[in-house]
Amino acid sequence: MNTENLSPLPRPGILDIAAYVPGKEHAPGVAKVYKLSSNETPLGPSPKAIEAFQKAAGKLEIYPDGLAMQLREAIGSVFGLNTANLMCGNGSDELLGLLCHVYLGDGDEGIITEHGFLVYKIQIMGAGATPVVVKEKDCHVDVDAILAAVTPRTKIVFLANPANPTGTYVPVSEIRRLQAGLPKNVILVLDAAYAEYVRRNDYEAGLELVSSNQNVVMTRTFSKIHGLAALRIGWMYAPLPIIDALNRVRGPFNMNGPAIAAGAAAIRDQAFAATAVDHNLLWLGKVTGALSSIGLTVTPSVTNFVLIHFPETEGKRAADADDFLTSRGFILRAVRGYGFPNALRMTIGSAEANEGVIAALTEFMGRR
Repeated sequence: MNTENLSPLPRPGILDIAAYVPGKEHAPGVAKVYKLSSNETPLGPSPKAIEAFQKAAGKLEIYPDGLAMQLREAIGSVFGLNTANLMCGNGSDELLGLLCHVYLGDGDEGIITEHGFLVYKIQIMGAGATPVVVKEKDCHVDVDAILAAVTPRTKIVFLANPANPTGTYVPVSEIRRLQAGLPKNVILVLDAAYAEYVRRNDYEAGLELVSSNQNVVMTRTFSKIHGLAALRIGWMYAPLPIIDALNRVRGPFNMNGPAIAAGAAAIRDQAFAATAVDHNLLWLGKVTGALSSIGLTVTPSVTNFVLIHFPETEGKRAADADDFLTSRGFILRAVRGYGFPNALRMTIGSAEANEGVIAALTEFMGRR
């Protein structure tokens, strides 16, 4: 056999995956840039987290605690959870990937929703399984559509609650109905990356559901309200059998020491997080109202971002607005890959950034 032209090939299906593309960061030629494309907090991290990070920098030659006990104990203390049911990872993305790696294989199916986080599909396909996409209703998850899509091949259901990029949420009564309708061997993954921002009486992040069921997992992140996106810290609350299975394949030192220290300090500083919530609530209402008043449609959001829909008019579409905003230093997130070709997602930023976007879009919509 002639092997001269052969080269290593990934297994079938890998090259069919569309790589994740982060939001853009730069506006060439602009003196000051306001990055509102990745849902980062404008308040930055807690000073206590920065102090813990800097202190940990004096021990960079030492391997981190492979069990991340300092961080798990801090999370357990704040939320009243058993540390044995907690796992920390290099961002919640790692934990989502571990779930797919352990529970999915060839011939299996994972259910995602129409506008769900793109990483779900990537991880499902990466595990050799088939992503099954169910339709949403007016930017809201449809529980009946999810249940109708379940087959004997279904092994996992991914649900971001609140959802990204829509900013909408599923009430706890519907989450409970979904869990009750799933076969007991199907894992329901509740991705609650934006849970801290929600102020609705009928919302729950998933702690109670995990505690009372063997097939529910909740993931959270330090990248949003805690302002530690650069350190890549995620955590998961799950039944012990799932924790045990994932620990068997998890990297032995999957979190770095400064991240563990900073995360533990951040989660304990609930007063700082409350300040971030107050800032967000104030500006979420102001931005939504202002953009609606100039003729744009804004999907009602419970998160730290808004999904802005543009007219189907020549010169007024999302792509036109994106170019206009970028030229003025305001970077928003194009969401064509999420099924919204004529919308932009805007992170709630600093007062200066928010006012700047409102002024720029007012000018944009008023142009002839």
